[in-house]
Amino acid sequence: NVTLIGKEHVGGGLVTVMVRGDVGAVKAATDAGAAAAERVGELISVHVIPRPHEEVEFILPSLEK
Repeated sequence: NVTLIGKEHVGGGLVTVMVRGDVGAVKAATDAGAAAAERVGELISVHVIPRPHEEVEFILPSLEK
């Protein structure tokens, strides 16, 4: 399962999208999202952090249930 936990408009038409979930599922979701983004516009980058350091984890949006 992959959950959308946030998106941030960073300027210049760029958007950062953040998701959480099992690494394999997140990788599959980002691959599908990247392919869709390339079909409708320009894809700049995709990056998956499999096990974020606790200090990075602290600044990421939390998964609210």
